[in-house]
Amino acid sequence: MATGSTARDGGAVRAEEDDAVLDAFVEHLRFERGRSEHTVVAYSREARSLLEHLHEVERIELADLDVTALRSWLGARAEAGLASSSLARAAAAARTFTTWLARTGRIPQDIGGRLKAPKRGRHLPAVLSQDQTEELLEAAEHGTAAPRPPGRAPGTEDEETRRRGTGKPSPDGKGHDGQGADDSQRLIEAALRLRDAAVLELLYSSGLRVSELVALDLRAIDHAERTVRVVGKGSKERIVPVGLPAIHAIEEWTGAGRPVLASTRSGEALFLGSRGGRLGDRAVRTLVDRHAQEAGIHRHISPHTLRHTAATHLVEGGADLRSVQDFLGHSSLGTTQIYTHVSAERLRSTLDQAHPRA
Repeated sequence: MATGSTARDGGAVRAEEDDAVLDAFVEHLRFERGRSEHTVVAYSREARSLLEHLHEVERIELADLDVTALRSWLGARAEAGLASSSLARAAAAARTFTTWLARTGRIPQDIGGRLKAPKRGRHLPAVLSQDQTEELLEAAEHGTAAPRPPGRAPGTEDEETRRRGTGKPSPDGKGHDGQGADDSQRLIEAALRLRDAAVLELLYSSGLRVSELVALDLRAIDHAERTVRVVGKGSKERIVPVGLPAIHAIEEWTGAGRPVLASTRSGEALFLGSRGGRLGDRAVRTLVDRHAQEAGIHRHISPHTLRHTAATHLVEGGADLRSVQDFLGHSSLGTTQIYTHVSAERLRSTLDQAHPRA
């Protein structure tokens, strides 16, 4: 009985030690390395998986970590069915983790550099044609499907509806006939439409990542110079040119739409949710997909699709890769080169359909 109790106590101590290591690793990623929150979550998840593998499968402590145990862990991840891209990310996370462990004296030496993941398959990103892009932007500006504020399922009564049903006056003092509430709802829907149009125009015009877009404040837009100041991965700042249609859409949103949704929670955020807080990345993904459906694009479209589309259209229009690299904020030109493959693939598809001797 005592042995079992001792084992449980030892397990609890080890769990606390692992949690302390992971907390310190997260602090390192977030504040020393300046990684995005998405990367912090992904890398800490992989680090926890590695620690669990060491204790439960290899039966060793963190200080005994060696390349054999590291490879065993990655092999277990592969057997769990991870795609090559996910395995590459897991290996990258492990290398970052072991480098930090060695630097902080938690392991004798950094062995992560000897961990190799399977090479990623080169998948060309999905992009929209110029016609599809135009249809998407037109759907956002002129479409008829009213966005539904988050958290309200179809058929669910909101507070205004309940007031009208009980005869209680609404907060604006316009009585219980519902006219004031209807006017207010129309204003909100019009504001959301202006916001969505500005979001889509800016995503396509500037090729921003969704995390970059939702982090924008009002002062990030230079209307006179038609640029946006963006803080990207690794807290790197860049200035990105913005097209005139996007500038006009942003001006309409900030002039007529944003004041309708603004609240004490809004701060300086450029884009707001229906309740007045800063717009979140999940809401952006939802609105992109919804307007794609309105435009008759019957496949999943994400904010990143618009980033890929913007870059591909630039390359097709004759932009050099260095300029596209700066535009997207890529640290490596090799990452940007995929858009030459996308353009070549699109040209090949066109030739196959149109050339008489294809």
